[in-house]
Amino acid sequence: MMTKRRVTLTVNGEHVEPLVEANALLVNVLREELQLTGTKYCCGTGQCGGCTVLVNGEPILSCLTLAVAVDGADILTIEGVAKPDGSLDPIQEAFLDHGAVQCGFCTPGMILMAKDLLAHDPSPSEERIREHLRGNLCRCTGYHRIVKAIGSCGQ
Repeated sequence: MMTKRRVTLTVNGEHVEPLVEANALLVNVLREELQLTGTKYCCGTGQCGGCTVLVNGEPILSCLTLAVAVDGADILTIEGVAKPDGSLDPIQEAFLDHGAVQCGFCTPGMILMAKDLLAHDPSPSEERIREHLRGNLCRCTGYHRIVKAIGSCGQ
């Protein structure tokens, strides 16, 4: 029998303290305990990027990260990207404007990776965008529209 442990997190600006098993994956805590289902559980092996969230401002694969390993962290999921008034973030608007969303399964991870890239490089080249997204798989769009959407957000 596993021992549960309380972890302290700030998720999308909200302080939470879920009680989790020692081996609970962050993706499962977000989806099942906190009801934040925008983070996708896709491959479960860190190969697709669909579970990407930002932890203390850095992208991580939540399907490979234990919740106890991020105790005390600040986490941003796709649900926290929009502005507090509910209006969309510029990268979300760009994805819509450029048709960079089809089935939508990869979109949360792509948007969070885009936010990370733009935070470090506000005017990335197409090559830099493609390099930054190399760990995120999309089976629908062919990446062209995603790259254009991210590029349109450059300063």
